[in-house]
Amino acid sequence: MPSFDRSPEIVLWQTPFYDIKNLKDFPASYDEFEKLQLAVTSPLLPSRLPSAEMELDWGLLPTLDNLKKFVNESPSKLNESWALLKEMSSETILQEQLSKSGKVSLNNSNFKHTKRKRLDKSVFVTQKQNVVGGGTNSVLNALAAYLRYLEGTARDYWQEVHEKLRTAEIRDGASFFALFGPALCLGIISRRRVYYESIKYKKERNAGFLSPFGYSTATVSASADTVCSMEWYWLLLLKSQLSDGGAYPIRIWRWNGYLIQYTVVGNRGPAVLLVHGFGAFLEHFRDNISSISNDGNRVWAVTVLGFGKSEKPNVVYTELMWAELVRDFIIEVVGEPVHLMGNSIGGYFVALVAYFWPALAQSVVLINSAGDIIPAYTSPQFTKVRATSGATWLGARLLLFYLRLGLGSIVKNCYPTKTERVDDWLINEMLRASYDPGVLVVLESIFSFNLSLALNYLLEGFEGKVLIIQGMKDPITDSKSKVAMLKEHCPGVVIRELDAGHCPHDEKPEEVNSIISQWILTIESRVLSQACL
Repeated sequence: MPSFDRSPEIVLWQTPFYDIKNLKDFPASYDEFEKLQLAVTSPLLPSRLPSAEMELDWGLLPTLDNLKKFVNESPSKLNESWALLKEMSSETILQEQLSKSGKVSLNNSNFKHTKRKRLDKSVFVTQKQNVVGGGTNSVLNALAAYLRYLEGTARDYWQEVHEKLRTAEIRDGASFFALFGPALCLGIISRRRVYYESIKYKKERNAGFLSPFGYSTATVSASADTVCSMEWYWLLLLKSQLSDGGAYPIRIWRWNGYLIQYTVVGNRGPAVLLVHGFGAFLEHFRDNISSISNDGNRVWAVTVLGFGKSEKPNVVYTELMWAELVRDFIIEVVGEPVHLMGNSIGGYFVALVAYFWPALAQSVVLINSAGDIIPAYTSPQFTKVRATSGATWLGARLLLFYLRLGLGSIVKNCYPTKTERVDDWLINEMLRASYDPGVLVVLESIFSFNLSLALNYLLEGFEGKVLIIQGMKDPITDSKSKVAMLKEHCPGVVIRELDAGHCPHDEKPEEVNSIISQWILTIESRVLSQACL
């Protein structure tokens, strides 16, 4: 923009990872996408920006007071109390409770971290010195050190990268995004530049050739696989936004650098958040969202990390991690307390959120929720350790094979009274997600789930604000015993028994929608009457 006297000239500059002409023709299934065998484009030098005239009339600059006023009045500014909620991790709360009860610490490791003196040429920019940052050259230097982890070096700042890599490698390959994710999300370095540097180093190690037997080192594999996976989910979500066939508008939210898909319907009334179960996605509430919204509510539904078309990164998946995602979604996206509703394991996430951060929940609705009722449960019994093993690795692969082979009959078994609700669309969407990169990491989490925090313990303090919708023909759990235990050990809980299976909200949506809408109306009327006292 050389002058204020004429309109600015806008130059669009694109750096695609793959040379894709039309996203609408882009396959939504990763196995179909791999068959295209698209080559990754080479990185380009950034365009040089034109110089601007220095003698410009900038007008009056805002004072510091004006700036503070603008920041404080910004609608995107988090309420101070809510900002504190984000800083209260579930593990911290559990740690405090365990300490009070005299039980063992969540952290069973004897490792003591000693803070290292900051190096003059350190490539780590955060206070904890665990995230690579700075300019592009600094990040490229750190990437070079990361890729050459197996090579000895006398450079102290490369040694620092290797030390951070070991700390961040909570599972094979997880260290790359942990260290370089923020730099990628900020655009300091592009995904295709990372891929280019990784393949270039691979060629160096193989005398200029690319081996047909995979990557030569774990760090090359971690970096290349991560950026290819990130690109896939970015294109998938862009395609979802362009698609005209979806029932609801798809929006994108970034959580800890990962892409999360969600939708929102309605512009008035109480806020409602729907959380799906394991293997599902926001569209599993296909016949609930609009109906609940039409009854005078604003309805959000989110596809949590690791499912549907949301990203499936190489991380350790835990029920506490998913609960914190739901917490942050309420704080950052919804912006006010919600009526929390969850099905299956999603119900357990919802119960965790209500327990750890009760200020975020107006009420709780559990639809055939996971979690046990344990009589006389008085204090948390929890461990942070999530060990993975060869058996876990093999179990996830066998489970995936089994699910793909018999998915239709497995899901129909969960819809005993209306099997026709298990249509081709539902099965195809579940199958599509099973081919996404990272799905095996998600399945491995099944073998390390820790649901030891009892439901009756989590729901204490929410008397009169918990609704249980239980399909009594659930093949996964003994619904009669569970309902009996809920009535005995969860005082003040309202229970509605339905002639349905594990997913009554999708098997009998009209009946469930009516129950939910009436429940919200009851809770809101009670809140209003209490406010008038």
